[in-house]
Amino acid sequence: MTPLDYEYLRKLLKERSGLDLSADKQYLVESRLVPLARRSNLAGIPELVQKMKGGAEALTSDVVEAMTTNETFFFRDKIPFDHLKEAVLPALAQARAARRSLRIWCAAGSTGQEPYSIAMLVKEMTALFTGWRVEIIATDLSQAVLEKARAGLFSQFEVQRGLPIQMLVKYFTQKGELWQLNADIRGMVQHRQLNLLQDISHLGTFDVIFCRNVLIYFDQNTKAGIFAKLVRMLEPDGVLALGAAESVVGITSAFRPYPDRRGLYQPNTAPVARAGGAPHVLKAVASAAR
Repeated sequence: MTPLDYEYLRKLLKERSGLDLSADKQYLVESRLVPLARRSNLAGIPELVQKMKGGAEALTSDVVEAMTTNETFFFRDKIPFDHLKEAVLPALAQARAARRSLRIWCAAGSTGQEPYSIAMLVKEMTALFTGWRVEIIATDLSQAVLEKARAGLFSQFEVQRGLPIQMLVKYFTQKGELWQLNADIRGMVQHRQLNLLQDISHLGTFDVIFCRNVLIYFDQNTKAGIFAKLVRMLEPDGVLALGAAESVVGITSAFRPYPDRRGLYQPNTAPVARAGGAPHVLKAVASAAR
């Protein structure tokens, strides 16, 4: 791969997915794209780039998918799910008692382990949510991983990573060498293709947003732009969960830390007097969210 090829790929991936590759990540590009070039009957990355420059949009989409598919597993990092069970969901159950509905968004749902972990957690909290409408939306840039997520089929290796044995027995059915999530859990999650760099307001507002282990791949300006979108899509008392290596510090003032729960944040807003039925928010917050 020539330096010009690498720069072309860096720019394209930044524009299409937000992925910000440093100058020393050429080895990563080669490890992901050389196999793709071979599957496409091309000699190597230079030929791949040439085809993309010639307008091969399907191939370009394959390149973006190959570079943005990330690792995931059930109940990853455990602590955010403990926070959800112990603090966030009980508080929201009380706050939403009148409307009896809850909306949760996994902004990087990948092959489904994270949103399905949340679905199983909600299912375990039957005493709080019986009769409620709980909507879990899982989005991802990659259509391939979304198709796998919808099927809810996982290998023995995948179900052994983070999934308690009690939940495996309770919520999965063995299908040959694979394990499939039962239909009631699969039915709790809606999977949709979405690019976080584009307009995402059509998803509506949420009580909980999981946006974990995806912002680490973006530069500061891109992160700030995504935070500005997320704060507008979160209820005033809603909760944002970030990955262990992610933070709002030094990027945005639109969020404040959730009390005593590391990795969780809430909108730095306070509803004030209403006019014409629409709540106003503090000017500083409105400015931070732009």
